[in-house]
Parts: sequence; C-alpha cells; structure tokens
Amino acid sequence: MKDYVVRATAGDGQVRAFVATTTNMVEESRKLHNTTKVATAAFGRTLTATSMMGLMMKNDGDKLTVIIKGGGPIGTILATSNAKGIVKGYVENPNVEVPDYENGKLNVAAAVGTSGVVRVTKDLGLREPYNGAYPLVSGEIAQDLTHYFALSEQTPSVVALGVLTTGMKVEHAGGFIVQLMPDATEETISKLEENVAKLTSITNMMSDGKTPQDILNIVLEGLNPRILDKIDVGFECECSKERVQKVLVAIGKKELASIIEEEKEAEIGCQFCNSKYKYSEEELLAILKDM
Repeated sequence: MKDYVVRATAGDGQVRAFVATTTNMVEESRKLHNTTKVATAAFGRTLTATSMMGLMMKNDGDKLTVIIKGGGPIGTILATSNAKGIVKGYVENPNVEVPDYENGKLNVAAAVGTSGVVRVTKDLGLREPYNGAYPLVSGEIAQDLTHYFALSEQTPSVVALGVLTTGMKVEHAGGFIVQLMPDATEETISKLEENVAKLTSITNMMSDGKTPQDILNIVLEGLNPRILDKIDVGFECECSKERVQKVLVAIGKKELASIIEEEKEAEIGCQFCNSKYKYSEEELLAILKDM
C-alpha cells in the first residue's frame, strides 16, 4: 500500500486532523541510512510528523525543517518536508544502540536524550525563515511536538507517532496530528479528550488492519469528521551530481586547487540519501575554471 496522509476537519471546523501511513517512507529511510532499530523508530517518527507538518504549509514553494537535538547518543535528527509532504532527512548516529525499556519496547528517549531542543524552521520564501526552538519534554518525539505546537503556535494538539519493526524491517509506521481551532467549544474538547483516552497505539491499530481513514473515525468519533483530501507522501531526495557540485564551489578556489594537486579526484556524498558522486581531475579543473 502506498504511503499517504488524509487531511480532515471535524466538529464543524473546530478540529483539524492529519492521519498518515508512512511504512514505505520509513523503510526507505532505514535502508538508505542503515539505521538500528531504535534509530529507525526515532527517525521514522520524526519523518512522519514532518511530512504531516509540511502539509500544513500554504504555498507550493514552502519548506519546513524539524531538528531534534536532545543530547543523546543518536545526535541530531533532521527531517525536511515540502508542502506536498515529501520528506528527506538523516540521523547523525544511525548506529546508536541503547537498552530497551523493561517491557521490551524501544527506548527512543534514551537514544534521543531529553536535555535539548526541538527546532522548527519554516521557509516561506520571505527574506528570513521563521525559526522556533523549544525544550524537549520527553525525547519520545510525539510529546515533544505536542509541546512545540502548544508553545509556538498556541494550538492545543494531540500528536501520536509509531514505528513497528520485525527484525530490522519496518512493518508499520504512521501517526496523526489533531488540533483544536480557536473556536473549539468545551463540548468538542471534552469529546476529543474522551476519544484520545481510549486509544491504543498507532502501530497496534495499523497491525489490526486499520487504515488512516479508520483511525480518523476512531479519534474523531462523535465529531462528524469529514475528509478534505488524501495526499500521497514519501521519502525522496532531489540531489544530483550538478547540485552536489555546489559543495566544491563553496570550499573556494584555493582549497579546490589543493584537492586537484594532491588527490586528482574527489568524492562527495549526499547526507540525505547517501548517494556518492565522483569527480575526475578533468571535471574538477573545469569547475575551478568557472569559479
């Protein structure tokens, strides 16, 4: 099944919701970055949330980046999305290993850490991008983004994210973001709280065969949810040899000339998809000539 997000409204516009299935996206990222199980969980949750947050952007050229830096052994987690929910990203230490919780569940918080920040950057095509940074509260990603929405956008939100692996392979991945609009009544708020209190985990629901549409109806039961659209999402990197070449230009003439003299060639990797691009001495000389 393809990855997609359903975007919906409920309670006569008092609630908006995004529900995603991102199994292929997270499995693709796992294979590209060769992540451990706990790194796959942390990275997959971040990619899933970033994809849904990207769909909150208004214009086609808008971009959103989420950076989780919690001080844990995984290092920095970075994910970026366009306005169509297409994401890419990386983890600083994809080989991280930490002990599981006593119940056998992956201890994402131990890998991520809890003494850092979640940073969200929105590039809206203006002179300066919007930047917001707020303290992590749990290191489990979903709670941290719930906290971000409450503080940064003053939007009461419920964020749920999950990644289930079998062996190393991603079996299920997905999540939802449900937000209350400023005109939400106490009745609507109470009903949503009641529904959320009864929920099982995202991956449990997906394992039971529930689709994003099914999950939407469970989360927003009694609030007359209405699906606005269904958007295909995924992990894609738009890098190319020409784009990566900018790195060679950025290091300056002196450094590039030194590389040509000493190494005769260069290889540059893309941090988002781990593609490698080789440049021969002739190609490097041509780049130097054009600088």
